Amino acid sequence: MIQQETFAIKLPQFEGPFDLLLFFIERDELDIHDIPIAKITDDFLGYIQQLNALNIEIASEFIFIAATLMRIKAKMLLPRPELDEVGNEIDLKKDLVQKLIEYKKFKQVAEELRVYEAERFKQEKRGNIAEDLKLAAETSEAGEELSTLGLYRLLLVYERIMSRYRSRSVDATHTVVQYPYTIEQQKKVIGELLSLNEKIDFQQMLRNSENKVHFVYNFLAVLEMLQQQLISIQTGLGFNDFSVWNKRTELE
Repeated sequence: MIQQETFAIKLPQFEGPFDLLLFFIERDELDIHDIPIAKITDDFLGYIQQLNALNIEIASEFIFIAATLMRIKAKMLLPRPELDEVGNEIDLKKDLVQKLIEYKKFKQVAEELRVYEAERFKQEKRGNIAEDLKLAAETSEAGEELSTLGLYRLLLVYERIMSRYRSRSVDATHTVVQYPYTIEQQKKVIGELLSLNEKIDFQQMLRNSENKVHFVYNFLAVLEMLQQQLISIQTGLGFNDFSVWNKRTELE
């Protein structure tokens, strides 16, 4: 039986459709201000077809950009003026190029800030970043990269971020309480209990503790008294089943 050779196809990963478009432009050394729509559309669709052939789920933003590129290509082949609300002709190619230029600027700035981010992470991490990125991806819509980015939209983004920051739960505060217990004091208390009782068990020690912290001090006092051989201990069956008694009583 002839064994079939297998091979793996590896495709570069891109953060978004604009990242892929910039890759094609830089790879072919194209002028970003005058990109050949026909060529870059074919390259973009070819990449999506490879993803489809590998049964890789294609993100909606990639499909949206592909549809936009095909629309621009069709309008260049069959010119038909498309007007905006005030009657001005809409140049989809010019709009796309402008978005690519702005995206490239943001990407370059993000790379510069990434260095400072890495340095800051060495000191203290800024919350759950993975969860923040997941929430941002869930709230974004297909084609949002192509929407016009102006001062008003930046103000909306800023307000959304500040609103999310204010709606976060209040940071936990820790209050340090000085409890009126010491190990030496609890050693005296346990010694007095043993002078009145032949022995004390776990439940009796628990009942003589005002709270959990008080019980911890009592338990630490027992351990120190055992180390100093002032008391003896006997363990029984089950959980938390032990008894302690005075060392002098044992000798008697």
